[in-house]
Order: sequence, then structure tokens, then C-alpha cells
Amino acid sequence: LCLRLIAFESTMDSNTEMKREKKDEESGGNPYAKLDVTAVLQECRAFNETPINARKCSIILTKLFHLVQQGDNIGRTEATEAFFGVTKLWQSKDATLRRLVYLAVKVLSTISDDVIIVTSSLTKDMTGKEDAYRAPAIRALCLITDAAMLQTIERYMKQAIVDRNQAVSSAALVSSIHLMKKAGDVVRRWANEVQEAASADGHMVQLHALALLYQIRSNDRLAVNKLVQKFAKGGMRSPFALCYLIRIAKQLIEEDDQADSSFFQFIDSCLRHKSEMVVYEAASAMVSLPNTSPSELAPAISVLQLFCSSPKPALRFAAVRTLNKVSVKHPQAVTSCNVDLEKLITDSNRSIATLAITTLLKTGAESSVERLMKQISSFVSEISDEFKIVVVEAIRALIARYPRKHTVMLPFLANMLRNDGGFEYKREIVDTLIAIVEENPDARLAGLAQLCEFIEDCEHPALATKVLHLLGREAPKTANPHAYIRFVYNRVILETTQVRAAAVSALAKIGAQCPQLRPSIEGLLKNCLLDSEDEVRDRATFYLSVLDMGPSIVNSLVLDTLQSAPAALERAAAEYVENEEAHSSKFDLKSVPVCSAPMAKKAKTLLTEEVAPAKEKKTAANATAAAADRLSQIEGLTNGLGPLFKSTLPVPLTDNVNEYTVQCSKHIFGNHVILEFEVKNTLNDQLLEQVNVSLEDAEGEWKVLRQRPIARLPYGEPSSIFVLLPFPDGVVQGVLGATLNFKVKDVDPTTGEPESDDTYDDSYVLEEVELSVSDSVQPLAKASFGPAWNGLEEGETVEETFSLSTVSSIHEAIKKVCGLLGLAPCERSDIVPEGRNRHAVMMSGVFRGGFEVLAKANVAIDPSDNSIGLNLLIRSPNPTVSEILASAI
Repeated sequence: LCLRLIAFESTMDSNTEMKREKKDEESGGNPYAKLDVTAVLQECRAFNETPINARKCSIILTKLFHLVQQGDNIGRTEATEAFFGVTKLWQSKDATLRRLVYLAVKVLSTISDDVIIVTSSLTKDMTGKEDAYRAPAIRALCLITDAAMLQTIERYMKQAIVDRNQAVSSAALVSSIHLMKKAGDVVRRWANEVQEAASADGHMVQLHALALLYQIRSNDRLAVNKLVQKFAKGGMRSPFALCYLIRIAKQLIEEDDQADSSFFQFIDSCLRHKSEMVVYEAASAMVSLPNTSPSELAPAISVLQLFCSSPKPALRFAAVRTLNKVSVKHPQAVTSCNVDLEKLITDSNRSIATLAITTLLKTGAESSVERLMKQISSFVSEISDEFKIVVVEAIRALIARYPRKHTVMLPFLANMLRNDGGFEYKREIVDTLIAIVEENPDARLAGLAQLCEFIEDCEHPALATKVLHLLGREAPKTANPHAYIRFVYNRVILETTQVRAAAVSALAKIGAQCPQLRPSIEGLLKNCLLDSEDEVRDRATFYLSVLDMGPSIVNSLVLDTLQSAPAALERAAAEYVENEEAHSSKFDLKSVPVCSAPMAKKAKTLLTEEVAPAKEKKTAANATAAAADRLSQIEGLTNGLGPLFKSTLPVPLTDNVNEYTVQCSKHIFGNHVILEFEVKNTLNDQLLEQVNVSLEDAEGEWKVLRQRPIARLPYGEPSSIFVLLPFPDGVVQGVLGATLNFKVKDVDPTTGEPESDDTYDDSYVLEEVELSVSDSVQPLAKASFGPAWNGLEEGETVEETFSLSTVSSIHEAIKKVCGLLGLAPCERSDIVPEGRNRHAVMMSGVFRGGFEVLAKANVAIDPSDNSIGLNLLIRSPNPTVSEILASAI
């Protein structure tokens, strides 16, 4: 930008150099907006003129930089020609032009040939007496120098690192940081000079020297510890370097649970530094450390509390933003700042005010909810939709903590919903209301009433269909489900095709769950047969024919959503069409693997995971999808096994620090299981050959059908062994001993080449591989559990009673039971209200082979001895499946 401004000022002094259009002058637009690559390259010929016109050449170089920055395609031949023209500008003594020449060398080095010819010129400027040239010359020289030529300038780089000129020293240090990527061994030899630079007076020099020292020692944990200990005791006057040192210390504490306590003491001492930058960095690092107690956070919270009353908006914003993050894990620790946060609600900076409001919503007591809502009411109308969404998310978290305050929250959210706003803002409120209705039975009627009022005048079809879907699921659970039929049928009359079709489906779901209302709903559906759109008419026709059928058909075709993954369904259908022999029988949907992940995106729950990591978590559903593609590409492995039913996440069978690391994944088919052992060799002086796994079953029930070993396993390259086992009759559980067998060949650690052809046999004992009942069950939540349970009345029901001795609470017992059975809780029944000593959870899933499984678990605490009892009912069309699941507890 500075270069463009320089060139722009030059144009104002010389109208003959470049003319701007009148339109650009009036609008203040970019003077380089209409540059042509060919024309600019033609202008570069001016570099060859004698004498050199410094101002003209500066303008041309600025144009060239702009074209490269914008991504214009400049051919390598043209770039090389321009670069050779730039080299002739070294004859000029103009300081501005010379600095532009250094920049041109860096810009053109990636797109032109033979840039190495300017090495001598750059070296001369680097060691010259003109300080203004030395720093940019170092940066340009280090950029174009490769690892082989770096040793020729090593002596000059060492001198530059300890140079008295701070700009030169910083340029050498920063360039060395970049050189670490391509010549780390050479840069590590400069450690003494870098150490000396770290004690220099310049603030930026200290920062860059510390950063380079850390890069040099990053592979040695002990050296990094000593580095922090040394500079923590003193010698760092630069606030920038101290901030960087705090970050290194914080990282060391996070990576090691038993880190040196002096690191934490150093961060704590920085809270009393005279620089506000260092104080905030220390406070921010302390509150973000894992496993810190409220007492350890108190000094940092006190500092942030002082910053909240600072006259500087940047400090106020930083403090309130950090307190907002702390309130997620330690809301009680932030409570002491509530008085200061309330003062920030009226801050002129709306970002600060929004963060203050959301922090108060997370930390406020139940008695202060009404007062906070009144303060927010006057505040919300003044902020943008983006900030309103943040406020709504905070309200959702507050409702999760104080569910009894829904009487205050629901009218407030409804009022926000009626105000003007964009789609994202309205969707956030609707998702919050839906979460309240689903998770708080006491708020169901009030929440449904607010949503019914909203869809009467909703301008977003996507939100209207979401609310209709909720009404079809939740209205039958109310005392008067017929009260909602009017709101649903109004959508059939007044709305767009998408909404009318959703309303027809909602009517059918209400009719499927409320037999007493079915005749009336069938009459309304008959009116929909005259609709002008095919989608609406087809849905009405389908539901009218289905509602007269048996309960099991109604449940599977009306209430249950698609249970198969679309990709798996498409693959199974394609295989059926291609296989002419299969056409003699009907396509069986049970042959398609079910998907535990919902087909539609769920509404956000009240307890949003605000502290979840940014990286996407691995799930069993993702593992199954990836494994299906990977296994199908291995020739002969899955022949005759049928579709993949389920894949589990990998379980480590060795420690991460062992010589050989192994983790096991289980791929479940209809009657077989494939055990995948992913093996990694961590020894760089060994090559493993003929790697296989031997399994031992104490009961003698499990037999290996075939195995695909690893022929060759070099250092650092993981590979997998596949072992195929059929399920024994009536057996799904088992514990298998595993041993890794292989041949070892010694290799050169640097090249990886074998030192000889000699090998020797070796083995490595692994942890046992456990096959459990849950491996054969795919969790699949039912949207409406009651009708599904009644639809399986003809199936076998197994009832068992247990005393749970390994759990201490109802919530823990429910989580344990769901994990052992491999079933998914339905209708949010796994949420246990506070103070309850008895709770019932409903679970559902699919056993391999396509057998549906439903279960009811009643968990209660005996007040006499606080023991936990479990009454379990399991229902499935296959009696054997029910018995197998009952044996899992």
C-alpha cells in the first residue's frame, strides 16, 4: 500500500507520466484498476534507458507489483526479461528506487529464471556501509539462496545477526527463521549469535531472536524448558518477546501434565508487568490453561476486571472477550466481575456491549434473569443481526441452566422473532425455541404457541417447514393435539408449494399418532387431492392410503425417517440393477446399511458445545462410510460378505511410545467381522517384512477364515493387516489374544536401504481384542418411540432386572447402559431432570441383519442404601436378538 501511495504521489507531480480518467478522479478509485499486462511489460524496457529515470522506473515497478499481486498471468520468458531489466537499475543511486529493486527481486524470483545472478550485488549491498540498503538486501538474498549456496554467505549472516543496527539484525533473524525450512542444519550453527541478539536492546530484535531460538530447539523438549527458564528469570525487556515467551510457557504446560511449576509462576509474575500488553497476554494464557482451579484463576480474573474499566476500548474489548470465554468453563469465577460487566452494557462500542451481555447471561444468578432481560430489551434493537445471534446463543445457554425461567425467556424470544431481521437471525431464534420445546416438557405448550403464531406470518419457507416438522412430532404429545391442526391446515391453504407439502406430512404424522383425530385428518387430506402441485397431491394420496393400514406400516412409512445412508442406498440399488440373477427376488431394504447420523440437520440443543475443538470429531458414521470405500478396493477381501453394516473407531493396542504402534478397527458384516490392524514401524533402522497377526481364543469359538498380511513395512509408513472371522452360531461376544509376527531386516537409518539380506523372526504381544454386543448394533434414534414400540407387540420381549454396582448416579447408569447395548436414546429421554431418583429411558437401534431393536430401561435409586437398580425391557422381531442384547449388561 505504501508503494502504491508513493507512485500515486509521483503521478500528481507529473501528468506526462500517467493520466487518470476523469471518472477515477471524481470517485477516488484505484489508478491501477485498468492496467494491461502486455503494456506494463512493454514499459519495463525503460529500465534499459540511459540515464535512468528513477521516478518513471518506480512507477513502472509499482504497476508490475500490482499485477503480480492481483494474480495476473505473466509468462516466465516475459518475467525473466523484466528481471534482467531490473538488474540494470542497480546503477541508480535513488534510495526509493533501490528499495523497490529489492522488492522486485523477491516478487520476480518465483516466476523468472536465473535470479541467482544478482547474488553478488545483494551480497555487496548486504555488507556495504549504507544501512538503508542492508536490511532489504538481506531479506532478498535469503529468499533466492538455496541450501547449497547458503554456506557462502554464512559468515555475513552471523555478522548481520549481531549488528548494532536493529533493522539489519531483525532482517537477518527473520530471514533465518524462513531459512530453517530449507537449511535447518546450517541455521542451527548460528545459535551463539542468536543468543547474543536475544540480549540486545531492540524490542523487535529480542522478539525475533527468541522466535529463532525456539525454532532451533523445538525438537528438544529439555532445551526448550531451559530456554524458558533462562529468559523467565530476566533479560527480556521487550514486551513483544515476553508475550512470545508466555505463549511458549503455556504450550509447555499444555503438553505436559507434570510441567515445571516455575512456568506457571512465570506467567503469574507477568500479571504485574508494567506493559499492558504483557499483562493481558499473561491473563489470557492463564485462563486458557487446562485443569486450572478457580483459585489459580483469581489473579487473572482480577486483572481482566481492572481492564473492564479502562479508558482504552481495545483493552475493554480484550478483557470482556476473554471473560466471555472463561465463563463457559468457570462461570462462578467470573461472577465477581458482574458489576463491571453491567456497566459495559451501555458502552458505545457495540461489540463490547454484546460480549458483556452474553457473559452476564452465562454467569448471572437465577434471581437476576428478569433484570437482565429488561436491560437486553432496550439494547437488542440497536445492534446488528450478527450480534443478535450471539445474544440468542447466550440466552439458550441460560435457559439450559435455569429451565424454570422459560416463562421469562419465551416471551422475550417471541418478541425478537416478531422484529425485523434476516434469515440467519430468525433461524437462530427458531432453533432455540425448538430446543426449548424438545428438552423442557414444562415449556412445550408455550413454545409451540409461539411457533404457531410465527408461521402465521413467516416469510421464510425453510423456517416454516422446520416448525411444521416439529408440530407433527410434538403436537401429539400434548393434552389437546387437535388445537394445532388449524395452524397446520392454514399452511395448506395459504402458503407456497414447499410449505404446503410439509403441512400435509405434519397432518399425517398427527393422524398416525392420534387415532381419535384420524377421521378428521383424512378429510383434510382429501381436500389436498385437488391441489395444483404434484408434490402436495402425491403426498396426500400416499398418506391417505397408508393411514388405513396396520400400525407397523404406519409407523415405518409415516413416522420413521429414512434409515439408510443415501450413498449406501445408491450403491445397493446399482448393484441390484447390474446383477441380473438378483432380479428374481425383490429388492430388500434390509440389505442396505443403516446410518446412525440423521438425514436432516438437527436443531441446536440448549447446551451448545462452545468449547468444542475446531477440528471435526471422528464419528462411527464417518468411519463406516470411509471403510466401505476402502474395503471394496481390496481385491477378494469382501467377496460374498454382503454390504458393510458398521465400522468402529480404531482402538489402540499398544502405547504411543512403543517401537511398533498398532490400532484395531472392527468392520461388521452380516455374518462376518473383519479386524483391521493398522501397524506403524517407529524404528528408522528396521524394515519389517511378512507382518501378520495371530489370534488366540480361549473358548475356541472364533476361527480365522483368511488373512491379508503386510508384505513390507518401512519406517514411518503405516499399513494395515486384515483378518476375516465368521461369527460363531449364537455368539457375538469374545476376547481374542493378539500377537504381531514379522521378520526384521536392518537398514541404514539415513537412506532406508537394507544393509544386508539377512532377516530374523520377531514377535510383539498386543493388547486383547474385544468383540462386544454393541459392535453388532447400529444406534438409530426413533422420532416417535411409542408407536414403534406398540408396532412390535408381536415380537419377542425379554425382561431382566439388574443391580448396578459400578455406577453412582442415574445419568451415569443410563450412559453406561446405552453404551453396552449400542442403542441410541430416543426423544431426548437420556436427559435426567434434577432431583429425580427414578427415570425411564427409551432406546432403539438395528442389529446386524436388519433386525430392529427397541428397549425401555427404568433406572431407580434405592433410598435405603443408595444402590441403583435397572429394569430392562428389550423387544425385537427376532427372539434371539432380544436375548443377545439382554446378555450384554
